[in-house]
Amino acid sequence: MKKTLFVMFLSILAFTGCKKKEKSDNPFFNEYETPFGVPPFEQIKAAHYMPAYLKGMEEEQKEIKAIINNPQSPTFNNTIKALEYSGELLNKVSRVFGSLNSANTNDTLQKINKELSPLLSKHRDDISLNDSLFQRIKSVYDNSDKFNLNEEERKVLDNTYKNFVRSGAALSPEDKGKLRKINQEASLLSVQFGQNLLAETNGFQLVIDKKEDLSGLPEGAITQAATLAKNLKMEGKWVFTIQYPIMEQFLKYSDKRELRQKLFTAYFMKGDNDNDHDNKTIIARIAKLRVERSHLLGYKSYADFALERNMAKTPAKVFEFLSQVWAAATPVAKAEAAAQQAMIYKEGGKFKLEPWDWWYYTEKIRKEKYDLSDELTRPYFKIDNVIQGLFYVANQLYGLEFSKRTDIPKYHPDVQTFEVKRNGNHVGILLIDNYPRSSKRAGAWCGAFRGQSRDINGKMVNPIVTMVTNSTPPTADKPALLTPDEASTLFHEFGHALHQLLSNSTYPSVSGTSVPRDFVELPSQIMEHWTLEPEVLKVYAKHYLTGEVIPAELVNKLDKSGKFNMGFTTIEYLAAALLDMEYHSLTEPVDLDIHAFEKAAMDKYGLIPEIKPRYRSTYFNHIWSGGYSAGYYSYIWCEILDADAFQAFKETGNIFNKEVAAKFEKEILSKGGTRDALEMYKAFRGKEPGIDALLENRGLK
Repeated sequence: MKKTLFVMFLSILAFTGCKKKEKSDNPFFNEYETPFGVPPFEQIKAAHYMPAYLKGMEEEQKEIKAIINNPQSPTFNNTIKALEYSGELLNKVSRVFGSLNSANTNDTLQKINKELSPLLSKHRDDISLNDSLFQRIKSVYDNSDKFNLNEEERKVLDNTYKNFVRSGAALSPEDKGKLRKINQEASLLSVQFGQNLLAETNGFQLVIDKKEDLSGLPEGAITQAATLAKNLKMEGKWVFTIQYPIMEQFLKYSDKRELRQKLFTAYFMKGDNDNDHDNKTIIARIAKLRVERSHLLGYKSYADFALERNMAKTPAKVFEFLSQVWAAATPVAKAEAAAQQAMIYKEGGKFKLEPWDWWYYTEKIRKEKYDLSDELTRPYFKIDNVIQGLFYVANQLYGLEFSKRTDIPKYHPDVQTFEVKRNGNHVGILLIDNYPRSSKRAGAWCGAFRGQSRDINGKMVNPIVTMVTNSTPPTADKPALLTPDEASTLFHEFGHALHQLLSNSTYPSVSGTSVPRDFVELPSQIMEHWTLEPEVLKVYAKHYLTGEVIPAELVNKLDKSGKFNMGFTTIEYLAAALLDMEYHSLTEPVDLDIHAFEKAAMDKYGLIPEIKPRYRSTYFNHIWSGGYSAGYYSYIWCEILDADAFQAFKETGNIFNKEVAAKFEKEILSKGGTRDALEMYKAFRGKEPGIDALLENRGLK
């Protein structure tokens, strides 16, 4: 994730030679006495967070005051570097709280999050709107030629100055006051949106008590539903939820159309039920506040503001790109819908294809066309084997070695912990958390309890990275068996993890994934290309019972079906990306009717009724609570890059070409955000990418 100004301030500090402090009951006030400095999760209690946050904010304000009151003329070291390494304690507690509030939350943490939101908003603004601090930063920026800065230092300085300007540092006192109010309200609304969404996801259960209503469902899905029912004290019944891997299986295989409709409707109506967890009013208010904030800062729309520092630069460029792909994908999606409608009629159905039918008939056509189904491939994608496949690829490309550790703290029993080494030297720690639970938000992501950097004295700080997914969990009699798509998600998040593990920056604010939003998905998406490569499959895709390597015939079917249903996959994604851009291209702070706005946006592009956007407004966590506002297009934008970048390997005839891998690491993975994104890519590939590789990759050309 691209670092905000706040995260830049909350960077890691590793002081040496400090006087030893008396040990506190609050773990955040002590040095972590754990292997590799992993947070001691078993010692951290909810009551520890607020005191640590308050103390952290207090300490950082003192550090900021010291920078301002420095009697020496502003220099890079006494101003920019000092700012870069401020906020040690606040960063320490923020990384733990933020990670756990997403992956292992509870009512207490959510309450703390609400209480913290206005305090943190004020703290951020107290720094970014401090005119005395800004004047020192501006002085260094205006006199940068005097300081003999290297490339990374110049980038840090440029980012710092521009981030302050974009955060309102140059505004009048009156406008700064307006901005503070907007920031505080928007921050709280964003927290409420996420909490509402989690409550809605956990609040629905499809309870089945008749065995005949399980018709079509695979044995694994039925066993899982029975186990969940038993855990909920409904033994003898079956419970299905709208956690995505559970819902997707049901929609693919259930013969009961009315039950598919019920489950799908519950999913796409999340946050849109006129109850205590309704998100429509919150969305309308956030959208309005973002326009007002953009106007205060001198931008026509929020999209103009957000895209200024991305590769795309302007909303017009994004709309042009998305429209190109939309035009290529729409005929393909319409043909897919027609094929499904034909199958409905062929089977004697009299009804029109609806969104809750798409997965079901797609799976039937896949079976008919390729003699392939997820249930046929699942036995070969045991999750532990897939993880070993990730590690094999990383070893072949970058020489990394992964060893499981049982002596490192973890925040939940599901978490697996690995030490990462290269040539016998410690590189970092990787925590992998795979299964859905009520305490975890939906989706998949990669974060860090500690980012890579060098401390203020130049000593390497190794990262502690966390990979989180919501993959199909194990059942009472079977291990976790994944679909190829779920395996691909693991490879994707692992790509983000490698971006952090192989980072080699000095300053925290430009290390690892601290790159433009529409560049950050390149390292993750290029990793997906290795998932189903035959050379990789033969290493990890082994039958969970027999150990038999996935048959060549099945690999061939996977390859042939690789572009199957790509019209749907592309259009449902693009619909969400366009919806995001439409919201954030508003130029006036109007009071929106969310239903009317969403319908008008989709009608504008001609979204066919059989497909819903991947994320409707009321559960679009990426843009209202997840940092991807005016940036959800980034995934397919980066696909231009990843499709072209993988060609660099394919062109050599060796997908593990070590020279190409070394160049990718040197020019992209290790660089973090220390250079312009396009310049990094051109340094790797020698040219700018075009859209053709993307269209070919998706079978749209």
